[in-house]
Amino acid sequence: MIARSHRAEVRGGFTLMEMLVVVAIIVLLAAMAAPIVMGRLDQAKIDRAKVDCRSIAEMVEMYQLKYGEPPPNLEALAQPGADGTKPFIEMRHLLDPWNRQYQYAANGPHNAITGKPDVWTIDSRGQQIGNW
Repeated sequence: MIARSHRAEVRGGFTLMEMLVVVAIIVLLAAMAAPIVMGRLDQAKIDRAKVDCRSIAEMVEMYQLKYGEPPPNLEALAQPGADGTKPFIEMRHLLDPWNRQYQYAANGPHNAITGKPDVWTIDSRGQQIGNW
C-alpha cells in the first residue's frame, strides 16, 4: 500500500487584517513622536543661530583687523577683497535658519564692555538670539 503524506498548507503571506493592524500601530507611533521631533527641530534651529551669530561676529573682528575699521554691513564680509582675496564668509551663511538676514551693530550695547560687535536674529517665537 502506498502511503500518502498529508502536508499542511503553507501560508504564503499576511492577511489584509494583519497588514492593517501593523499600519495602524506605525501611524500611532508616528503621531506620538511627531511633537517631540518638531520640538527638537526648533531647538536645533535656535542652537544653529547662536553658533552662527558667534561665527559672524568673529568674521567681523577679522575684517576689522585686516582693514582697520568694522564693516559697514554684513554684506561687506561676503565681498572679495580689493587685492583679490577670498571673502570672509559666503553670502548664504548670512541667512539665519528662518531665511532672514542676521542683524549687525559694530558697537552694539550688548558687547559694549568687550568692544565686540553685536550680531543677532529673531527666532520663530519672536525671541532675540545673539552672540552675547
